[in-house]
Parts: sequence; C-alpha cells; structure tokens
Amino acid sequence: MRTLVCMLTLLALMLAGTVSAQDTERKLTKKEKKALAARVDSLQFVSAEQAINEKAFVLEADRVVFKRGENAYVNSNTNFVSVENDKAVVQVAFNIPSAGPNGVGGVTVEGGFSKYDVKKTKRGDIVLSMAVMGTGISATVDITLYEGSNKATVNILPNLNSNRITLEGRILPLSQSRVFKGRSL
Repeated sequence: MRTLVCMLTLLALMLAGTVSAQDTERKLTKKEKKALAARVDSLQFVSAEQAINEKAFVLEADRVVFKRGENAYVNSNTNFVSVENDKAVVQVAFNIPSAGPNGVGGVTVEGGFSKYDVKKTKRGDIVLSMAVMGTGISATVDITLYEGSNKATVNILPNLNSNRITLEGRILPLSQSRVFKGRSL
C-alpha cells in the first residue's frame, strides 16, 4: 500500500513538473523566441567561423544548383565539401537508382588544396577561396558563410571546363558532421 501511494505521489509530481514546464514555454513571447533563435544562430556562426579558420569543417549541402539554374534537393549526408588539415573532399550524390562511381549515387573527388584565402566582407560574411587539385578534380572552390548563421554557399568552378556547380547548406565543425563518404576516384 505504501509503495502504491509513493508511486502515485511521484506520478503526480512528474505530471505537475511537465505542466509547469509547458506553462513556462508558453509564456515566451514571439519577440523572446526570435531573440533566442538569433542567439543560437550567432553561436553557430562563431563555431563555423572557427572551424574555417582551423581548416577543419564540413559544408553539408541540402540543395544543388546546376550551371543553368536548375536545382535539386539532396540528402545532406551524402552531399558535402569537407576540409581537414591539408585535404579537401567534394562529394555530390543524387537520389538515383544507380550506385555511381562512388557507390552512393554520385561522384567523390579529393585532393590537396592551396591558396586558402579567408576574408571578411563589410557586411560580416566570411568568404573562403581555395584551389583544389587531385585525381578527378582541378577546381576553384569559393565558400560564402553568411553572417549571423551557419548557412553557406559553395561554388565549384572547374579549371578545365565551364560546368560549375553550386551547393547550399550549413557549415559544421568536423566533430559535429554526420556525412557518409563514398569511394573516391
């Protein structure tokens, strides 16, 4: 009997705690919610900027824009540009039935990079430009991290043809990334 009373008391306290937590969440005004979201975005921007400066980041893309403006929404786990130490990896994989050269429906290329140039614009955006050279890739990669969030755009401009491609997504430090790398060329 005592255990039943204790269990019911604990259940009542847990329910009361849940209700009070919901009440405090409802008390946040739209202005407070916007301020909280802006703070979170600001922290993500600082984290992304630090990762760029440390040369240890991944841009997980959720949208690909092709040369003539056509776009495709893609899986951010398999579409990315990563930089780690002195290596860069570019992977593009589409939701198609064939496995592709990399085994995940697209192409994975990697190589060394040079001319790693990071600048900050008047508006506060971070602009990174680098030349990536390796097996299957010879391109200029331009990344723009927009001020106030970790949203970014990367333009991949091949040196040997004009088939540029743009990826849009978020920049994350390597430790927070969840990408799946396919087989490289």
